[in-house]
Amino acid sequence: MRVKERLLRQWELGLEPYSKTFLMWLVCAGIAGVACGAVGAAFFHLVRWATGMRQANPWLLYLLPVGGLVIVFVYRACRMGTERGTNAVLESAQQGRRAPLRLTPLIIMATFITHLLGGSAGREGAALQIGGSMGGWLGEKLRLDSRSQRVMVLAGMSAVFSALFGTPLTAAVFSIEVICVGVVYHSALLPCALASLVSYGTAVALGTVPEHFAVRGAAALSFDNSWRALLLGVGCGALGILFCVAMHTASHLYQTKLKNQYLRILVGSALIILFTLAVGSRAYNGAGMDVVEAAITEGQLVHPAAFLFKLILTAITLGCGFRGGEIVPTFFVGSTFGCLVGPLLGLDPGLAAALALVATFCAVTNCPIASILLGVELFGAEPLLLYLLVCAVSYLLSGNYSLYSSQMTLGSKLTNPPPEMPVDSFCH
Repeated sequence: MRVKERLLRQWELGLEPYSKTFLMWLVCAGIAGVACGAVGAAFFHLVRWATGMRQANPWLLYLLPVGGLVIVFVYRACRMGTERGTNAVLESAQQGRRAPLRLTPLIIMATFITHLLGGSAGREGAALQIGGSMGGWLGEKLRLDSRSQRVMVLAGMSAVFSALFGTPLTAAVFSIEVICVGVVYHSALLPCALASLVSYGTAVALGTVPEHFAVRGAAALSFDNSWRALLLGVGCGALGILFCVAMHTASHLYQTKLKNQYLRILVGSALIILFTLAVGSRAYNGAGMDVVEAAITEGQLVHPAAFLFKLILTAITLGCGFRGGEIVPTFFVGSTFGCLVGPLLGLDPGLAAALALVATFCAVTNCPIASILLGVELFGAEPLLLYLLVCAVSYLLSGNYSLYSSQMTLGSKLTNPPPEMPVDSFCH
């Protein structure tokens, strides 16, 4: 009898809290996965329709000023600033200040307009904002405590990211890695993984198409290609810094030189139209995943300076107040840069495009683990060690630059281990 009592006592003190937490996340993350997967699938089809309409009707570009005015008006009417975006979601996970649920329809509307009318933007900014706001709201409605609500924000981010890109492994790890450079919030791994996988299954059932590319010239690590890949990683680290500087500089110039939001987005619209006409191609409008695919699978470029054109147009678009995300433009910039530089280094252009995509993503987000996993999910595992090499190099050489001004940093990339480790929160 004493043995039985002792075992029961050990259960109460040891395993019971973990089993309760497991069951809680099984339910809560499952709910978040279904809800976010459904919304993510609807958003996927909406953006795909907008892209098809824009490509079939090039004249829609000239309605960009009207669309911009609509975005500013609706955001102001809902008392939401267009500048915060993904940073507001990161802060809600870090500090517990929940992003309002109305952010979800607002970012869907604004991203749809941006894609339909020809702004240069991606989808992941919307994914993180939709998922973060929905996750926080669900956590509150499920009456979770404050810490668990913050984890639900991360789970929601993972869920919608997974639904839109079809990369559940990357999505689960990205959310727990992007919050703070130098910290991976392991206790959120289970809810993020569950939400990501459930969302992925829900989205696929609702007709989404996961992103996947057959890499031309894929190869395993060897001495011959390792030093070439290392040099490519150096270039991607510098490219990541350039991308971050361009994005933040454009936003700063717009906000300091043009205080009025309506005037700001009108000027930005005019610059987008003029830039598109000047380069003589619509390949840089919208997300540009067709260009990414051509660079990786065929080793083809629309223009030698394609990476630079996309970088500039994305900075103009998002800086003035159009909505979307920076990650797909980062895919475009990285893959076209790799396709251009790879042959100069003796690498196959398709393989170099794939490596540069993951390395540039790593440089601008400071998420090396998620970047390596992204390469595996998008391109396959054969060049896995090359992903590791280019991401390790670009991560270090990108320094303290980041796309997200609210991304916290613990210690320095130059010190290991960091001087102080958080014990009770994300980064503080």
